[in-house]
Amino acid sequence: QVQLVESGGGSVQSGGSLRLSCAASGYTYTIDRMGWFRQAPGKEREGVACIDSGGRISYAESVKGRFTISQDNAKNTMYLEMNSLNPEDAAMYFCAATYNPRRTVVAGRVDLCGGIFPYWGQGTHITVSS
Repeated sequence: QVQLVESGGGSVQSGGSLRLSCAASGYTYTIDRMGWFRQAPGKEREGVACIDSGGRISYAESVKGRFTISQDNAKNTMYLEMNSLNPEDAAMYFCAATYNPRRTVVAGRVDLCGGIFPYWGQGTHITVSS
């Protein structure tokens, strides 16, 4: 089992920045990929950014150039640096992890946020005021 705990959410004005952290514990050596997902009220959950154990990264088109995912393997912690936030970024953000090495290909590109992620954090809420 893997346990995930997010931190760093909150409220910010449009154009502002936030940094999320996700601390993993338990059988972390089994993790193949980790990622950030978000869900806004009335919308489906979407993958925001994901990273695999080799450091490869996938971003949603809507956050490319604004968000940066990273991981500190020594601390078993993943981060999401979010800049130029806008009201469309407001959502509950979840950290997730999977041991499944199978990759999902969408439109010819590997989507590291694809597939089943069995481990999830409790979520952290982000609001962005215009």
